[in-house]
Order: sequence, then C-alpha cells, then structure tokens
Amino acid sequence: MTTKSKEEQQKGSFQRLVEVGRLVLINSGEYAGKLAIIVEIIDHNRALIDGPTTGVARHAYTFRRMTLTDFVVKGFPRGATSKILKKYLEKEDVLAKWDKSSWAKKLDDRKKRSVLTDFDRFKLLKLKKQKLLL
Repeated sequence: MTTKSKEEQQKGSFQRLVEVGRLVLINSGEYAGKLAIIVEIIDHNRALIDGPTTGVARHAYTFRRMTLTDFVVKGFPRGATSKILKKYLEKEDVLAKWDKSSWAKKLDDRKKRSVLTDFDRFKLLKLKKQKLLL
C-alpha cells in the first residue's frame, strides 16, 4: 500500500486547484486571450482577478470563462493591491515562465497562422512539401 502526501490527498484527481495567486488565461469577453492572477476567491463561481502588467483591469470574473494554468505565485497574500501584485510578478517572473511554456507557444503559433494570407499559406505548404522530400 502506498502512502500519499498530505498535498496529494487534498488535491485528489484535479490537476489544478483554484487558489489565490494562480495564473489564469481568460477565454472570453473583453480580455479574451490575456493573462491575470486570482487575487481573491469570491464564491464557488467567481474570483477577483487582476493583471496590471497584462492589461486586465481588476474585476470579478466567473470560472467558466477562464482556464487555470500550472503557474502559481508562491506566498501571494489574499486581496493584495495591484502594486503588490506587480512586485510578486516581477520577483517570481511568472509571465516569463508562461512565455516559455508549450501552451503559450501553441497559442502564439495559432495567432500567427490566423493572420496568414492565401499566398502565405501556399508558401507554407510548398515549404512543408520540400522538407518532406529532403
């Protein structure tokens, strides 16, 4: 019989928990595609988020419209101001870690592909075929 640590027992089958300091990706609305940090948990459906460096204003947002990421700002106090949040973000360098993640790279590639013209897509197709032939 294997023994689980206290953290593993609390976590259960979920990969990411809603917690203060968790980096979230906003899925829809005015700030779609931007990152923010959970500053305070309001209830089971909403959280107060803020993104002073990413251009997201401090406001309540539903969990249905955001995706939790793997990144957490360690030791982040509940209900902290935007000024304190900036300091923690700089200290932890969370946004740089996000930019290096494969998830962020996929989103960036998707954005680049969405603005391609017909001719650009044609050139990309030719390059792919050329690469396969070599």
